[in-house]
Amino acid sequence: MIEVLNLTKVYGQNKAIDNISFKIDKGEMVGYLGPNGAGKSTTLKMLVGLLEPTSGDINVAGFGAKTHQLDIKQRVGYIPEEAQLYEHLTLIEHLQLLGRLYHLEEQLIIRKIIEFTRLFEMEEQAHQRISSFSQGMRQKCLIMGALLHNPEVLLFDEPFTNLDVTTVTFLKDLLNRLAELGKTIIYCTHILEVAETLCPRILIINEGKLVADAPVEELRKQTNQNALNEIFVQLTETTGISDKTDEAVRIITENN
Repeated sequence: MIEVLNLTKVYGQNKAIDNISFKIDKGEMVGYLGPNGAGKSTTLKMLVGLLEPTSGDINVAGFGAKTHQLDIKQRVGYIPEEAQLYEHLTLIEHLQLLGRLYHLEEQLIIRKIIEFTRLFEMEEQAHQRISSFSQGMRQKCLIMGALLHNPEVLLFDEPFTNLDVTTVTFLKDLLNRLAELGKTIIYCTHILEVAETLCPRILIINEGKLVADAPVEELRKQTNQNALNEIFVQLTETTGISDKTDEAVRIITENN
């Protein structure tokens, strides 16, 4: 369902993505992890067609990215790391616009909007302009928009940002159900505890290179670590944290 082969993205002298390859089958939910600046968001932007690779091949839902970008966009639901919304529109207007762009029937759009606003507890805000929304409400808008057209592939970049506990719990259950129904999901996050419980398989990227691709249990055996955060630290060579903490405490408490 998603196949990446020798994917590379170069900015000047910097390789943001360095010759990575992976394949994700239909119905798989995969956690995509890495430190800040490792290349996670860049990868997702290339998969959805917002960035053009420097080299390599991308195939999503049976379509090659080089020749079928529009076909891919029609089949992907994407939540970016930062909210990109039409703030002058109301929530209903925003979702109507997205539904029409995906060529959904008008009655289906209205029916889905009514149900989504109820499920995400946004009925009272449905006719308000998005510019007045809190960060959590904006995140719910992004999620509803990504799911509206029943996409085959979900690319979620920090989807739980600013959400309350009830909504996060609901979304975890929803993602599991959607994977069972055959949706292919990449879940990109810094919250390792969520990835560990939600994603049977983990990809870890560090400095643009793919350093791990395996089920969590296999990663535990490879690294002799139990918790995903310990596995992450070992595979990304994030060492010296205790020394950094000592130094930070010294700087903070220094008075003269």
